[in-house]
Amino acid sequence: MPLSSSDRPLIPRPPATAAALRAAVAQIAPAALPAFTSELDRAADQARLGSDLTPLRRFTAQWALYVEIQRHPRPAARLREAEHIAATGEEYEARQAAAEAGRVLDEARAALA
Repeated sequence: MPLSSSDRPLIPRPPATAAALRAAVAQIAPAALPAFTSELDRAADQARLGSDLTPLRRFTAQWALYVEIQRHPRPAARLREAEHIAATGEEYEARQAAAEAGRVLDEARAALA
């Protein structure tokens, strides 16, 4: 069965490099660019000060996951709704929403593995 347009990724999966992820974020979630830039700067500073690439690796993994979710409209919408309910719902609803958000994140991690 062919995929509907809402099931197709908006963009191809970019390589997990700062430049490629920045281009992807600019294309699919431009409002997130200031956070991307700020977090990249912070990770680069931490890496430089500690002579350790771990902060940059963590940054790249985090933003690759973000892009993986955002490039797929349905999971991105599921995550946004789950985050909203988790923040504003009653305790039971919030727990269910947090579990749904976890499922979206797990699916994206599996796709990147």
